[in-house]
Amino acid sequence: MSRPPLLILRPAPGDAATAALAGADGWGVLSAPLFDIAPLGWDAPDVSAFDALLLTSANAVRHGGAALARYRALPVHAVGAATAEAAQAAGFAVASVGSGGAAAAHDAARAAGHARLLRLAGRDHVPLPDGVLTRIVYGARPRPLALDAIELLRDGPAIVLLHSAAAARAFVREVEQHTLPRARIGLAALAPAIADAAGDGWCARATASRPCDAALLSAAARLATQMTGTASRGGGQE
Repeated sequence: MSRPPLLILRPAPGDAATAALAGADGWGVLSAPLFDIAPLGWDAPDVSAFDALLLTSANAVRHGGAALARYRALPVHAVGAATAEAAQAAGFAVASVGSGGAAAAHDAARAAGHARLLRLAGRDHVPLPDGVLTRIVYGARPRPLALDAIELLRDGPAIVLLHSAAAARAFVREVEQHTLPRARIGLAALAPAIADAAGDGWCARATASRPCDAALLSAAARLATQMTGTASRGGGQE
């Protein structure tokens, strides 16, 4: 049996990158972002108060604005490969690239001897221990689920890619609003906390082994095998 199609909910421009990687791997893909990302005005503190920059999203680089330039002398600890690539493209030197979320990136910075950290983040972010100064540099404006995505999920089966806990919660609200069949929807999440934010009752769930699209698509492939096997047996999984 063929694999179910993928539904991508992450905002632009990340959705296009995910879609391109998935398409190259033979997936049928529909992109339907649930958010638009927009920059926010922020108070840029004195660079001399910090010995490193902590970036937990590539959007912090994309939407940080002109004030980012004053921090280019600081080494960057990035949450994952996409964030590291965005930082390097903006002229930053990357000291570490994490693979386990914001807390792990923070731990890597401390292990490198960087205790005075400035974190640039979005409005919806994971709290970190005291001693990390966080500045909110971007926010997400919600969008309704597109009609073609609703039709795709209603017909099922389909696999939804979840890149953030905010997207997971927004998706659940859309599923409830449109009475979409959870038992025909598989969820592939970038991290365990994201999967948890979506709750239970889906056909199946899988979590990426590390926070990158390649691992997320591997999780989706495991789901596809599970879901097509379930369909061939004529049953479902709660």
